[in-house]
Amino acid sequence: MMALEYDDDIIVIDAGLLFPEEDMPGVDLGIPDITYLVENRDKVRSILITHGHEDHIGALPFVLPELDVPVYASRLAHGLISVKLRERGLIRTARLNVVEPHAPFRLGCFRIEFFRVCHSIPDAMGIAITTPIGTVIHTGDFKIDHTPADGRSMDLAAIARLAGDGALLLCSDSTYAEVKGYTQSEQVVGESLDREIAEAPGRVMVATFASLISRMQQVIDAAVRHDRKVTVVGRSMSNNVKMATSMGYLNAPPNTIVTMNEARRLPHDRVIIMATGSQGEPTSALVRIANGNHRDIEVEPGDTVIISASPIPGNEKVVAKTIDNLFRQGANVIYSRIATVHVHGHASQEELKTMLSIVNPRFFVPIHGERRHLVAHAALARSMGIPDEHTFVLEDGDVLALTPEEGVVIDNVPAGHVFVDGRTFWDGDSSVFAERRRLAREGVVVVAATLSASTGEVLADPEIASFGFVELDESLDLFEKTSKKALTSLEEMRPSALTLDKTRARVRDSISKFLHAETGRRPTVLTVIEYI
Repeated sequence: MMALEYDDDIIVIDAGLLFPEEDMPGVDLGIPDITYLVENRDKVRSILITHGHEDHIGALPFVLPELDVPVYASRLAHGLISVKLRERGLIRTARLNVVEPHAPFRLGCFRIEFFRVCHSIPDAMGIAITTPIGTVIHTGDFKIDHTPADGRSMDLAAIARLAGDGALLLCSDSTYAEVKGYTQSEQVVGESLDREIAEAPGRVMVATFASLISRMQQVIDAAVRHDRKVTVVGRSMSNNVKMATSMGYLNAPPNTIVTMNEARRLPHDRVIIMATGSQGEPTSALVRIANGNHRDIEVEPGDTVIISASPIPGNEKVVAKTIDNLFRQGANVIYSRIATVHVHGHASQEELKTMLSIVNPRFFVPIHGERRHLVAHAALARSMGIPDEHTFVLEDGDVLALTPEEGVVIDNVPAGHVFVDGRTFWDGDSSVFAERRRLAREGVVVVAATLSASTGEVLADPEIASFGFVELDESLDLFEKTSKKALTSLEEMRPSALTLDKTRARVRDSISKFLHAETGRRPTVLTVIEYI
């Protein structure tokens, strides 16, 4: 998410989500911290969406109830956003607007014009924002693909026209700024998918992102060529297929896409299953299939599984585990490290140089990607003649103030991520994450004791239970000793003379030290004291 502000007008570009990493137990997803925007909601004119991937639209169901501003997006992104908001019951109140490339409009003091770029999803756009002091070019996610899956090449001439004699600022995709050369075309993936499907002896399962519409089209095209039917599993992918088909972004001959019940009645060599789970998401269709607990699908000898995606940084281990489990189930697994079943949708160094050359910006801000990607892109910009003092690698929350002559980082506002856990929201500094990691690492021991309310006498031996601490066959002797230790502690401290909180604290400390001495571990100790 990026915000541009001039006087009393703010526009926001994209509102994506963050997939949780392994050190975020229990977290569903991360969304942008919009504290600054909420505090200045009267200035916010709109949210502009570059394309329909989750990391650009996924936070809208959380952001729009707070900001209540119009959203402008291309037709496909509009459709994907509508599906998402409808699932959350927000579609009636949302103000969604479809934009076409080169149809300018105004938002406050800004003149907005979208232009077409190539990415791994149709209808991806960059945005030219004309401000009172110059033009800002925001590329969105892009690569320069001369043979894209949807046949719509990137409009480089339009970008040159919009930049004029040179833009004030270029904000350019940095995700693959470390990679030399050019990014491969989507056409290569279509040819590879076609070959793998043609050679598969039995059923084929293809896992990819639920929003990767162009990849789904390539699978459908291969199915038609090789006399197969396609069925879709996974709620988000099913909803997106219906939406994209109704809007004309997916083209399939009648009866090519069938239900799971219809697919079951077909020979395996005539079936393709499209599924979610390319990132190893625990509840996704592919992971449940790999674990052998999907209610409709079991891997059988002769099945081929194609994972048409690369792991997002941080997901490598869970994706590798999913692949291993599929092999254990007996599938032949094809993935990007051994076959060209996926190419990236982001520009490599030579394409990034082309963009810098066309836009010829006075100032440059690399966007999208990890810190190392931003630094690599900034170095590339300097090699293209942009002065070091005009190149800014920003942190979340940095406020870059620009004039036609200079740029200075003048402030840092609340930013970063807010983490969604069910209906609860945590900031990144919450102690909850450290506590959950400790629980996962060391386990929990519960000590329960019943005392006389009048005398403080212990009425029965304390009971001990544990979760994730020791095996059942190891626990009997240890818990008997722990119970005796808790009893001794209670008898020594005269609980009737202490508050309930102090009694709990002393038992907890005593048992924690005892268990560490016995096992070398420090589980979380919970004490339950009941007076009767």
